[in-house]
Amino acid sequence: MTLPDSASMHRDEGSAPREPETAPRLDMSATRPEVIRQGWLQKRQQKVRDEIDRNRRGDYKVPTWVMAVLLVALITGWLLLVFLNG
Repeated sequence: MTLPDSASMHRDEGSAPREPETAPRLDMSATRPEVIRQGWLQKRQQKVRDEIDRNRRGDYKVPTWVMAVLLVALITGWLLLVFLNG
């Protein structure tokens, strides 16, 4: 049993080999650093506006890092209480 070569696998019987399909060209202006930075800045500004709107509605959340700091402070205070009074 012989395997067909790769060229014959990519063409129909009796037709000429097909040209490889090329990917559509990207607009290089969209990949410039200043364009990327501007897009990032607009997204960041929109996120800040959305957060301010949520806070004004009373639908705010405490950031995770604040909760972590409070937990560490609570545990540290408890440990100091236990070891200094024990």
